[in-house]
Amino acid sequence: MNKSLAANPAAPLPRSALIGGLSIAIGGAVLFSTKAVVAKLLYRYHIDAVTLIAFRMLFSLPVFAAVAIWKMRAGPPLSPSDRWRLVGLGLIGYYLSSYLDFLGLQHISVGLERLILFLTPTFVLVINAMFFKRRIGAVEWCALGLAYCGIVLVFVHDLAGGAGSAVLGSLFVLGSAISYAVYLLGSGEMVRRIGSLRLVAYAMCVSSAACILQFFVLRPASLLVQPAPVYWLSLANGVFCTIFPVFMTMVAVQRIGAATASQAGMIGPVSTLFLGALILGEPITAVQLAGTGLVLVGIYLLSLKK
Repeated sequence: MNKSLAANPAAPLPRSALIGGLSIAIGGAVLFSTKAVVAKLLYRYHIDAVTLIAFRMLFSLPVFAAVAIWKMRAGPPLSPSDRWRLVGLGLIGYYLSSYLDFLGLQHISVGLERLILFLTPTFVLVINAMFFKRRIGAVEWCALGLAYCGIVLVFVHDLAGGAGSAVLGSLFVLGSAISYAVYLLGSGEMVRRIGSLRLVAYAMCVSSAACILQFFVLRPASLLVQPAPVYWLSLANGVFCTIFPVFMTMVAVQRIGAATASQAGMIGPVSTLFLGALILGEPITAVQLAGTGLVLVGIYLLSLKK
């Protein structure tokens, strides 16, 4: 991208650059959202969340480890405090968040899961208000109200439809969204100092190590032997639903800015809803569409705030 455009965010992007950046952002959002559908397919082979996340990280770890080694050689060395902070961020942001998410998916629909995760910006806002005394404005209160009304609408719909242990699953995914919000708040200063690519690569390596170690502590090694579809689906989960979305989102942010990229990412919950119907046979109802619409409008209003 032209350096003068990058230095001046107010300068209009060429149409081709804008369309290209939006396409990458939308593609990354759709791929990342597809992990819920892939997880549901994997659960049909009677594996649990511990095994699922271990396979996911086994397939994605080599790429993130290669990037981490490359950035370690190219960048300045980290201080001991930075290393410990990275370990904490990796455990909270990618290990705990992912594990709780996959636990929740055992109980709720992919549409509700994606909507709850999409509330992450609202949790960032609330945590900022509670612990850092940031004032919440009228527009933000309105955005919060719309988003949470949408979630309640879809949750009550799933609960009435007897969609498994909806309460337990929703609490797991809620914990996932909150832990990722804590990661975002804790990583802000480090992103500015060491760069987003280096931070993500290191954090993903920490998360991968934790997920794999957890598997060998809690499960017998014999569970590594699975039917062929489990390996293929896990490969897709690790590569197409983890590695690709991470790097595609970074490229999109560099090309069109974080605000535009985040707004393009709003396609994620919608794509999950329709993919769940197409691949998993999960029904789409007017109540789900209304709830999804409320959440999207709420998050869109929040994205307009700096």
